[in-house]
This record gives sequence, structure tokens and C-alpha cells, in this order.
Amino acid sequence: MAVCLFLLLTTVSITSIMPTRGVGEGQWITSYTVENSQTGQKIIEADFATSSEPTIFTPVISGEELKVTFTVNVFTSGSGNLKLSTNMLKPSGGQYWELVPGDYDLGAGYTPNLASMEFSWEKGTFEMICYGRVSTVTKSTNVTLVQLSAAGATGDVLDAIKVVVLTAGADEFQNLYDQKEAKLQSLIDSGVAAGYTQMYSNVLNQSKALVNKGYVNEAIALLNAIPASGEPMGSALEMIMLPAIGTLAAAAVAFVFLFMRARGKIKYVAMVLEDQIKDLEGLTLRASKIDRTISSSLTTIEDRLKRLVGM
Repeated sequence: MAVCLFLLLTTVSITSIMPTRGVGEGQWITSYTVENSQTGQKIIEADFATSSEPTIFTPVISGEELKVTFTVNVFTSGSGNLKLSTNMLKPSGGQYWELVPGDYDLGAGYTPNLASMEFSWEKGTFEMICYGRVSTVTKSTNVTLVQLSAAGATGDVLDAIKVVVLTAGADEFQNLYDQKEAKLQSLIDSGVAAGYTQMYSNVLNQSKALVNKGYVNEAIALLNAIPASGEPMGSALEMIMLPAIGTLAAAAVAFVFLFMRARGKIKYVAMVLEDQIKDLEGLTLRASKIDRTISSSLTTIEDRLKRLVGM
């Protein structure tokens, strides 16, 4: 039954992950690092010369004080001014901006103690640090840490650094995650079936992905749904059962993914699932000769998939 639950958990968790990206990331702001300004802990790191996506080490928590170090490449001159701004609250030190010494001249518009400032639109590259405190939020939300825009009436946004800010519930998630991670290691050390521990690890990774996208409550629910007992020990039976179950899980995940990306392909995916159900019928028959409990569990999965595709 534990393996059956993992199949369902994997399918449900995939449907909840929705990407969040900033405006035009990488064109003007070519790299950035987000840190906790009080502890120095690195939270996010991005270098768009080497990767199209930032690396998230830990989520941004409501009320946290941040230090955002970023590089701006003004790759062309323009008329008027450019504008830097932040939606963060004033930091405890009182200064929002700190220009890293270099050749770029921000001119008289450089005002470190204000949340926004303008400077001449001149070609060049400079590095800047933005300090601020994330406002307290009651639910996970997107916050613009730094925004680069054209000054004036149009105010066109050229680039931005946006993050998902989590509520204090992220602490609850982290404590629960640490417990589950420790349990996983104990399962590995005690010789639990490798296929099972791999699925356990995948669920942990899915929960982190949910948190990084702002779905804290869903991530907590996912971790709480991990079976507390009933882990299968490594055996000859594992060689028969787990590869086929893994294939079925992959088919279920593929179904959800394709359904979200292109609903017009639902008939094709249903056909694929029907083939997997036929394979599962044969697997259930073989399992019934070895262990009736496992056979019953596989029958449950089979029935759910049949209902899903209308068989």
C-alpha cells in the first residue's frame, strides 16, 4: 500500500508546480545573488550567462532582511534616464542601495536612502547592492526585489528580480522535511528496497519544488502523506514489482503533464495508460502467486486508472 500511495503522491504533486519568472530576466540584469543580510546565508543565485534559471537554495521568508547583489548591463545608450526601484521595505541600516566601485557613473541621481532612483541612460556595466526587508505576508506571494525600468511617463519595465515570499509556515515545512530526510537515510541504512527509497526521495524533491514555487501548505500535505510504515525490504520480489510500478508511475506523471500542457492530447495519453493497465493486469496475476496483499494493492491502482480513462 505504501508503494501505491507513492504513485498517487507523485501524480498529485506534479499538477501543483507552476513556474514563476521575472520580466526579461537575463537581458539587462545579467546575474544576481540573494542573501539573508543578517546571517549571510545564500538564498538564490543566478548567472544567465551559464544558466537560464536561477538556483534556489532556500525559500525567501516573510519579514526577512535581504541583500541583493546584481550586475546591470546597459548594452545600449538611450534617451532620458533609467530607473532602479525596489518593493522591499527600508532595511534596519536605513540604506537601500550601494554601488560597487567601478567605471560607471550614476551621476546626481544616485540616492542610496530612497527606494527608487534615476540615472543617465549611458552604455556600460555596473554592479549594485540592494538592501531591504520583505514585508509580512499572510499568504505566499510574488515580490519584486529589484526592478529596472525606463524613467518617465511610459515607465517600461526592462528587467526585474522577482521571488516568491513564503509565510512563516515555511519553518514548519523545513522541520518536517528534515524529519522525513532523516527517515529516508534510516530506510536506506536498514536495507529497504532501493526502488521504494528512490520514490521516497522523489517525493522529498517534489515537496521542495512546491515550496520554491510558493505552495507551502501543499508541500506540507505532501510530506504528511508519506506512509509512516510498511516499507518493503529488498528482495527478489522487488525485482519483479518495483520496475513495473515505476513504469506505471511514469505513465501517470506523463498523463498529468501532457494534460496540463496540451489538453488536446488527452486521447493519446489515455491510450498509453490503457496499455499500461494491460501490463499491470499481468503483473497483478504474477503477484497473486507470491503475495496476496501486494496483489490487492496493485488491483486498487488498476481500478483507479481504469476509472481515470473510463474503462
